[in-house]
Amino acid sequence: MLKVAVTGAAGRMGSGIIKKILEQDDIEVVAAIEIPNTPLEGKDIGEVIGIGNIGVETSGAENLESVLKESKPDVLVDFTIANAAFETIKIAALIGVNLVVGTTGFTEDQSNEITEIVKKSNIKAVISSNMAIGVNVFFKVLRDLSPILNDFDIEIIEAHHNKKKDSPSGTAMTAFEVIADSLGRDTEDVGVYGRKGLVGERTKDEIGIHAIRGGDIVGDHTVMFVGEGERLEITHRAHTREVFIAGVMRSLRFVMNSESGKVSDMADVLGIK
Repeated sequence: MLKVAVTGAAGRMGSGIIKKILEQDDIEVVAAIEIPNTPLEGKDIGEVIGIGNIGVETSGAENLESVLKESKPDVLVDFTIANAAFETIKIAALIGVNLVVGTTGFTEDQSNEITEIVKKSNIKAVISSNMAIGVNVFFKVLRDLSPILNDFDIEIIEAHHNKKKDSPSGTAMTAFEVIADSLGRDTEDVGVYGRKGLVGERTKDEIGIHAIRGGDIVGDHTVMFVGEGERLEITHRAHTREVFIAGVMRSLRFVMNSESGKVSDMADVLGIK
C-alpha cells in the first residue's frame, strides 16, 4: 500500500486528491497538512472535506516534520503556493519522503535549488507546472510544431479563475519555455508580457504571453502561430480539476519506480519525451 501525505488538504486540489485516493485500492492517505496554526488542527480531514471520518487528523504546517516522521508517508503531494511548497519540499527531502508537486510560481532560483535538494537527498520526485495528461501532450505538440513554423509570430494566451494568485500561469510559462527552447531563443530576450502604449512594431523573435482572469475558469491555454494569410491555434482547455487529479494518480504510481535523485516531470510519467 502506497502511503501519501497531502498538503493544502482542505483546499480545492488537496481535498480532491484525498477523495480520489480513497477510491484507490493501492493508495492510502496517512497525513493531512494545512496552513500553520490552522483552526482545523486535530479535526478529521474526512469530516472537514465532507466525506465522513477517515481516521486522519489535520495538522498545521508548523508541525510538518514531526507529522511526517510519525506517519511515515512514501510520498508527499503538494499543490499549495510556491513559497510554502518550497519550505515543505526541504523538510520532506530531509526526512527522505518522495515528492509529487504540482505547485506553480517557483522562481528560477527556487527551481534550481529544488533540483539540487532532490539530488542531494537522493529522493524521487515528480514536479510539473501542470499535471493534466492532455496539457502535457499539448507541450509535446508545441515542441514538435514550433521549429516547423519558426517564421510565424507566436503568442500565448492563458485564462484562469479570479482567485489564481500567480501570473502568467506555470503552464503558460512552460509552454513559453518549450517553444523558445525548440527555436533556440533565449527566454530572457524574447518574452513580452502583455502590451500597452506605443510599443512599436512586433519583432520576429518575440513571444507574447498574456493572462486573463475571471469567474471560475479552470484553465485555458492557447498558442497562436500567426503567419501571412493564415493562423494555426493549439488550445488545451481544462473543464474540471479532475484532469489534474488524474495526473496526480499516475504520478504517484510512477514516482516510486523513478530514478532516485532526479526530478521527473509529466512527460516522463507519460513516456512522451
